[in-house]
Amino acid sequence: MRATVLALALFFAGAAFADTTPPANAAAHQAQMMADLATLLDLTEAQKPQVQSILQAQHTQMQAQHAQIKQLFEQAKASGTKPDFSQIKALHQQLEQETITKLTPVLNASQLAKFQILMKMHHPHFRHGHGPGGMPSGEAPAPAG
Repeated sequence: MRATVLALALFFAGAAFADTTPPANAAAHQAQMMADLATLLDLTEAQKPQVQSILQAQHTQMQAQHAQIKQLFEQAKASGTKPDFSQIKALHQQLEQETITKLTPVLNASQLAKFQILMKMHHPHFRHGHGPGGMPSGEAPAPAG
């Protein structure tokens, strides 16, 4: 589950620039992550291959998108400008929405909600030492009251 969700979520964060899973263990790692996702989403036996197929296809698209983003950075560097981060964000949002659209007919409402929560948990704020609400890890928001 983790490989699939992380792979999908990495493109949201722009952290898809490096795959740290060693190639020899990649298949086993991906299988374990898919098993974890199946458990977290309570996938049926019929849903498992459908979800895996969708996420693998989206991962392939994410890799192609990564190449586009890398090219945007290189073009900006060559021209002495900054990359258009709004364009990068739009690419990420487009792929995120496409993934949800493809999963919608496969997952029930509860499963889809759980998947969207998992995607949010792998959003950039969570990978850069910030938890919910942008608070640094380990810090809780001030109590309301």
